[in-house]
Amino acid sequence: MKWTRAVHHLETLAQSCSDLGSRPAFSALRVEQLWVTGEVLDEPHDVEVVTVALMVDLPVEEVPWLSEPAGAQHWANGARLGKSPVVGLWRSSGAPVWNHHIDRPALLWDSTDGLVPETLAALQAGRGDTVRLPAPAPAVLRGRLRDELAVSDRALRACTQTYERRRWAPGAQEPHADALWRAAAGYLEVSDALAALDRLDGTDGG
Repeated sequence: MKWTRAVHHLETLAQSCSDLGSRPAFSALRVEQLWVTGEVLDEPHDVEVVTVALMVDLPVEEVPWLSEPAGAQHWANGARLGKSPVVGLWRSSGAPVWNHHIDRPALLWDSTDGLVPETLAALQAGRGDTVRLPAPAPAVLRGRLRDELAVSDRALRACTQTYERRRWAPGAQEPHADALWRAAAGYLEVSDALAALDRLDGTDGG
């Protein structure tokens, strides 16, 4: 995908955030901010996908890493995410958007002020680095990952209990299995990232 096309997808998604926010049919899940992360913040080059973080007005416990909160699929369908080369990562507005994977993101849109023109202009010019958040100190990043891991741990346990309870019940099992898979994948990814950070810094994680 050409650079200009990638930025176009981001601008279109920002407009979708504004449009869906004003439609009652999508009021169950309120997207508060749209952040850009990944390759599109580098210098211009062809990219495979565009990665964004969608901050929603839900408690942290309801949006563990790699999860899809209630209403996410409906919102994604409304924004036509499945029709574009955009990967959306759901985040709670009750915690920082960044973590080990969402590295120094840039805010492109929020529900109060709309599109951030400085960010869009920087992306179009291939100067995404000028609008990114500063990198957190190692100790701050470690603390963020520990908080993230605790949320993922509780989500994994809850999804495991739900799956066990629903495993032999009538009805489709895919939603429960998918939720369990996402909870497990999120937990493992954060755990691995925290372990890698501890190894890099020569600590034992305690």
